[in-house]
Amino acid sequence: MPLPRTPLLTARLLLRPYEPADAPAFFELLHRNRLRLAASFPDRVAAVREPADADLQLRRFGDDWHSGRFYVLGLWHRQTLAYLGDICLMPQGQHAEIGYYLTHEAQGQGYAREALAAICTFGFKTVKTPRLLIRCFADNVAGQAVALAAGFQLEGTTGRFAWFRDTLSGNSIKRFVRNAN
Repeated sequence: MPLPRTPLLTARLLLRPYEPADAPAFFELLHRNRLRLAASFPDRVAAVREPADADLQLRRFGDDWHSGRFYVLGLWHRQTLAYLGDICLMPQGQHAEIGYYLTHEAQGQGYAREALAAICTFGFKTVKTPRLLIRCFADNVAGQAVALAAGFQLEGTTGRFAWFRDTLSGNSIKRFVRNAN
């Protein structure tokens, strides 16, 4: 049975599954941040090159939600309704991996920490995964700080994974994990 597409609320953020009307904002954010996001989200950037691609990608997110393969939520500021980025949870057996990005203008304001806390609760309580995982480049100090602040622990450092194959970065990857309480 599919999980309900219920929004998550934090003090400042609305996290919700995308709707078709979100496609223009989704495209614009990716378009404006394409170079910055290409290293960490190569598949997302490659999949959304034109406005029509955004419509298709959001429909795929809906299908993935329904199948339980992938849960993607857009991030909006609750007061201004500004679209800030997104966060996703991908169940993979005994753990679920989290990925997130913010528009450049939203970075450094604590939004990633807020969104991560909400998606952790969603992962543990709603999806019922026993373990959460975040991977980030070894030189992504800000991303590591967000993971640690959300209760994740460094599990180890590895070489680049296949899903980073098309990136320009030669950085190793740090794995951060958090177990259900």
